[in-house]
Amino acid sequence: MRGPPGWPLRLLVRRGPAARVPGVRPPPTRLGPARPWGAGPALLAGEGAARAPRRWAGSCPGGGPGGPAGGAGLARLLGLWARPPGPYRCGALAGLGAPRLPRAGLPGGPALVARTGGEAWRRGPAVPAAAATPGRDPLLRPAAARRSEARKLLRLAHPERWRLTAAVGFLAVSSVITMSAPFFLGKVIDVIYTNPTVDYSYNLTHLCLVLSGVFLCGAAANAVRVYLMQTSGQRIVNRLRASLFSSVLRQEVAFFDKTRTGELINRLSSDTALLGRSVTENLSDGLRAGAQASVGIGMMCFVSPNLATFVLSVVPPISILAVIYGRYLRKLTKVTQDSLAQATQLAEERIGNIRTVRAFGKEITEIEKYTSNVDHVMQLARKEAFARAGFFGATGLSGNLIVLSVLYKGGLLMGSAHMTVGELSSFLMYAFWVGLSVGGLSSFYSELMKGLGAGGRLWELLEREPALPFNEGVVLNEKSFQGALEFKNVHFAYPARPEVPIFQDFSLSIPSGSVTALVGPSGSGKSTAISLLLRLYDPVSGTISLDGRDIRQLNPVWLRSKIGTVSQEPILFSCSIAENIAYGADDPSLVTAAQVEKVACAANAAAFIRNFPQGFNTVVGEKGVLLSGISRFSRGVPLRSTQPQPLFLV
Repeated sequence: MRGPPGWPLRLLVRRGPAARVPGVRPPPTRLGPARPWGAGPALLAGEGAARAPRRWAGSCPGGGPGGPAGGAGLARLLGLWARPPGPYRCGALAGLGAPRLPRAGLPGGPALVARTGGEAWRRGPAVPAAAATPGRDPLLRPAAARRSEARKLLRLAHPERWRLTAAVGFLAVSSVITMSAPFFLGKVIDVIYTNPTVDYSYNLTHLCLVLSGVFLCGAAANAVRVYLMQTSGQRIVNRLRASLFSSVLRQEVAFFDKTRTGELINRLSSDTALLGRSVTENLSDGLRAGAQASVGIGMMCFVSPNLATFVLSVVPPISILAVIYGRYLRKLTKVTQDSLAQATQLAEERIGNIRTVRAFGKEITEIEKYTSNVDHVMQLARKEAFARAGFFGATGLSGNLIVLSVLYKGGLLMGSAHMTVGELSSFLMYAFWVGLSVGGLSSFYSELMKGLGAGGRLWELLEREPALPFNEGVVLNEKSFQGALEFKNVHFAYPARPEVPIFQDFSLSIPSGSVTALVGPSGSGKSTAISLLLRLYDPVSGTISLDGRDIRQLNPVWLRSKIGTVSQEPILFSCSIAENIAYGADDPSLVTAAQVEKVACAANAAAFIRNFPQGFNTVVGEKGVLLSGISRFSRGVPLRSTQPQPLFLV
């Protein structure tokens, strides 16, 4: 079948939401009227091995689809807008790497039909081409940047530097005021213990009023610090999650073949929250503890240098203990987060497929599996609790011994008239604050190690470069596009199973304006051909070309924007039917209700949809579980039909 000369190629290939790489979209355009197919091949994948050959028997050699009748049946089934007027050309999947499919026409099996037509809508930016690094497993490549993790944390907080700087300023004010309290309280005690004089009441009242005003300023500064730190923390976590999600969606499909969904979800939720706390709340507490410890030590030296030297001699052993504990906790956190990711993966799969679990009566089995996973997480948590208990028990004992030592040594100094009771009281309060601050620094270090342990996995995802280009390559001139599609000497095996070849020297040529059916049993490579055409994978060798141009030179986002797909098992999002239908548009928010209904009518689905109480606003549930199987297929047919003028239909 030939369309008008110069019509751009239209290929609609769709296997559900995962087949389309989101993230970068060309400028939005309003939907125009749907038009019949024109030039350019389009592929349609389906399984239905028993039904298709019977419907098309005798239409072409081997039982493939052929003739206007078979074409119209397929067009109706797939929600096409026009009856194909021309003849069909049959082709078998030759060279599939196994004796599963001969090179001639096949007697039956699921069909993959290719035809051309449509109009081009989307425009992608022309940017330099980029090719994947050959001969390397992208999942085993080291991270691009090998900077220290501490510097990475600081870089993560860099966009909030001014807010954090202001917070640190208010922290300094708050800490100075807080640490001045023991000194002035010591003066109050000295005033109380002196002999009453005429000015006794006045001096005490004046001093207390001044201290009240100072403490009020400190409280206000502390409140502003907490607000700035909290809001900065939320902004950092939001950016981190958005960047991580963007990085994940930019990865090639082979990455998702080897990486479990539950693990990625755990990274997006648990790990980002843990790392965010390390950068903000934990950092704030650490800075406050460090400032208070520094000021406290300075004031201890000012009040009594001899006593301060005696007390500070016990700090190095505690610091060494904190470093050892922090390193152990960092390693333990990595193992804990990995175990938690496994439990999350199990829960996500089982809950997402609860109907299958219920149908086979496997509830008890799955409960036992999940319980086993969370029990392992609990064992790791016990190890962390044991280490934490020992560490904080040791630091608490050290603090109490320090206070006792201060009382003993300070009492001797008072006896020799080298200290007053107010100075000893001030020194004790400073020692108390320094002890709390050292404990805070130890907690800060341990929590920082936990954040770095969780951040290690996040850095791997954030810095990982996809093996296939995301939005780089040539954008073709659609006015001169003819739409000839050719697979030439293609060899391919999935990266997750490199030892199992799918294609061996596979060649197929589909002229512009033709309709081609690829017929074969399940697992013969029909869907693989579509995946290669979508450039979800690159062939091991050989080429796939459009109008003689290797698709590896094309911009993948532009190429997929010209491809619309209707899979044999349509994937629906948990939103309304109208939103699902409009998903394929450049900007779904610009799609009108009239356009949605027009597409539904073209797919013979409008009657089904109007029977629902809320019509097109009916929420279909996760993966369309609130609809029957037939209804899901009927909704899935026009699901991407609002994609403007794709070059191919598959």
